[in-house]
Amino acid sequence: MDATPTGRTADCATTGTPTEDATTETPTDDATTGTPADPVPCRIVVCRDCCCGSPKVTGVDHAAQIERLRTAAPVRVSDCLDVCDHANVVVVQPSAEHRAAGARPVWLGLVNDPDATEDIAAWVRAGGPGAAPLPDILDLYSIAPPGRRRVP
Repeated sequence: MDATPTGRTADCATTGTPTEDATTETPTDDATTGTPADPVPCRIVVCRDCCCGSPKVTGVDHAAQIERLRTAAPVRVSDCLDVCDHANVVVVQPSAEHRAAGARPVWLGLVNDPDATEDIAAWVRAGGPGAAPLPDILDLYSIAPPGRRRVP
């Protein structure tokens, strides 16, 4: 399975894995004045390729899941993140501020229930990694990124 991202994932490395640097942008309120906007919040990367977001994961409205997450934070859609056995995979990246303070992305797998999507959206609205503790219910969805062992 090819892990090369499509053009939809400019912030992802060539492996399709969300990069930590993706949260360092600072948007502007007005392109003409260059007035700084609010700092970039945490971001969400949603895997959508061969397994995630496909009919292989039945009973999930994949488009609605993305739209619901978009109400909480910017969402990027990525090709395969190489953890197909955990479809649907959602990665929550910390804000630039919290990343600089040591927060790391949180990988969540088997996000196939609307309640799990709601729990992610609520956590992200609270600030996500580094800003708000991971809710116990989401700890049940926590997975290790590809090539890394999960640390308890």
